[in-house]
Amino acid sequence: MSLAPFIRIVAQGKGRARALTQSEAHEAMALILAGDAAPEAIGALLMVLRLRGETDSEIAGFTAALRASVAATRVEADLDWPCYAAGRTRGAPLFLLAAKLVSQAGYRVMLHGANSHQQSAANVRQALATTGLLSDELMYHPLETLSPVAQDLLNLRDTFGLRSCINTVSRMWNPSDAPVSVQGVFHPSYRGLQASAAAALGQRHLTVIKGGGGEFERNPAKEIAVFGLRDGAHISEAAPALIKETRRLHEPDGHVDLAALWAGHLEDDFAKSIVLATAGLALWSLNAAPTISAADSLANRLWLARHAPERKSA
Repeated sequence: MSLAPFIRIVAQGKGRARALTQSEAHEAMALILAGDAAPEAIGALLMVLRLRGETDSEIAGFTAALRASVAATRVEADLDWPCYAAGRTRGAPLFLLAAKLVSQAGYRVMLHGANSHQQSAANVRQALATTGLLSDELMYHPLETLSPVAQDLLNLRDTFGLRSCINTVSRMWNPSDAPVSVQGVFHPSYRGLQASAAAALGQRHLTVIKGGGGEFERNPAKEIAVFGLRDGAHISEAAPALIKETRRLHEPDGHVDLAALWAGHLEDDFAKSIVLATAGLALWSLNAAPTISAADSLANRLWLARHAPERKSA
């Protein structure tokens, strides 16, 4: 079978085209992942959806196909933390220190990503290699080792000159099947889309925010909208600003020495506020605290005790 029937559904023309059902999207993506689709057909389908905009059913179907195509990882995680931002508008990946704090609270965190097109200041893999943050509780798995085929699809961004729904599907994947996931988006409209797709997939706990450069990273200087799922029900809440300073979350050329900040050798109040605000929202997602404000307080306590011999407290 080819992709032609599915392309016909979404591209027939005005008044006749429609979105794929979740089942149709699953079947189409399964063909692509199995290597049974022509490259021209893959490009046609992805770019039609890019132009029109994907639906939650399509994202759910594509994600289900990716999950089915790859054997489940043997990694057991409490929190799924995708990091797939391209990085052109990003600075230092301070969310990595937030993930470290969460792991020191006793939760197993799985980071996974492609992390392409990143300048040196924003490079996730470089930061992880130089800071010594990884441990049994904080893991990072690159997309190319989890699914080389998905990596190839994501690399089509270079061919198209545009992102495709594969960026969203990668965020939705949750390869460790963790019970809780946090996701960042660059475009606000995707917050609700990803929450609805997750609900269609049977996921029960998810937090989605418009984060720095598309990562799950909270700006402490602004009130932000929080979307997602709690016990399978849709949520829409506000996370308040934590500081009065008004500034951009990132300077693309800005450099923050993550290792020095973690060790306490660097004093950067704004960078530390980003770490604590992001960790607080992740801890709230894990139900480590009943409210976002209480989780923010917990994150602050964890930061102060981050070098203590016994760190697990949640």
